[in-house]
Amino acid sequence: MKTIDALLAEGVNGKRVFVRADLNVPLADGTITDDGRIRAVLPTVKALADAGAKVVVASHLGRPKGAPDPAFSLLPAAERLGELLGAPVAFAQDTVGPAAHEAVDGLEPGQVAVIENLRFNAGETSKDDAERGEFADKLAALADVYVGDGFGAVHRKHASVFDLPAKLPHYAGHLIATEVGVLKKLTDDVKRPYAVVLGGAKVSDKLGVIDHLLEKADRILIGGGMAYTFLKAQGHEVGISLLQEDQIPAVKEYMERAKEKGVEFVLPVDVLVSPDFPDLKTKAPANPTTVAADAIPADQEGLDIGPETRKLYALKLADAATIFWNGPMGVFEHPDYAEGTKAVAQALLDTSAFTVVGGGDSAAAVRTLGFDENAFGHISTGGGASLEYLEGKTLPGLAALEN
Repeated sequence: MKTIDALLAEGVNGKRVFVRADLNVPLADGTITDDGRIRAVLPTVKALADAGAKVVVASHLGRPKGAPDPAFSLLPAAERLGELLGAPVAFAQDTVGPAAHEAVDGLEPGQVAVIENLRFNAGETSKDDAERGEFADKLAALADVYVGDGFGAVHRKHASVFDLPAKLPHYAGHLIATEVGVLKKLTDDVKRPYAVVLGGAKVSDKLGVIDHLLEKADRILIGGGMAYTFLKAQGHEVGISLLQEDQIPAVKEYMERAKEKGVEFVLPVDVLVSPDFPDLKTKAPANPTTVAADAIPADQEGLDIGPETRKLYALKLADAATIFWNGPMGVFEHPDYAEGTKAVAQALLDTSAFTVVGGGDSAAAVRTLGFDENAFGHISTGGGASLEYLEGKTLPGLAALEN
């Protein structure tokens, strides 16, 4: 995979460089609540601009239905990118139409433009190769060179991720090069003991990675909503907690395989429960109670790991040399259910391990809960992409850059 370092060595002054970024930031009433993904692409955009490139930044945001939708406009992201660059950023109100061409044609060397949400065009996400290819041709007309740096989208076979690189000289940006380098440390050259912490809502989202990690990890710690399917598989009452009944046979199989392979599965020993899901808008006091993990009342819902589990998980991580964490331990958005996620984050910081926070909600939690991002070994920008890489899958966006 050729990287941006090779491109910069070749020279980009005056060239139109298309940067496929991941500016898929969370918005609340049009305001960005977490700009981590924008900051992650800054090194690539700035390096190209400083070298005299005419930089064309493109991304998706949310899930519009293949047509313009003001609720998913990239304008707030473009404005924030300009603030972080300390320079004006032009914004085109379409993807490949007159506005996009006018914005790109108006660039001087060292300037940056952002085109509108790629998913406003149905060709971006189409499953039809010809339709995707046609849209990729139109995007290619805006540029001379392609730089892939949207790691959060490389697991998607989309026009700007998979088809466009084949139509232009292509390189990996700083972010993708860094992400791939980190993930190789979790798959090819792992320092042991290797501990994995998995949380989040659905166990079905993590089965593939658990399957793969049973061949690599020494210890797997389970939290979040997915933990209750594991507890149910052990025969425990889980009340009205999040449960995927259809996944219980698979969970039982994985726990048995883990035992055979000597991989330690660590489940919660106590949990915070409540009869009501917390109010995340007002953050009204939830008044949870703590119960043993095998004694959840039938009318209660588990919403975070308890204090004894926090201590146990910190102990299980203390001697690790490598730690991968993906998924919060509870409903961290509410202060009454944030302590489990805080405890895991702190446990990572208290070790001397190489620590990787696997994007998505875990990365958001680290920032929301006030931790110093730079204190972790690496915080990924792509939760889904990270997991699929760890599952051993071929990621279309990386395959396109390697070709």
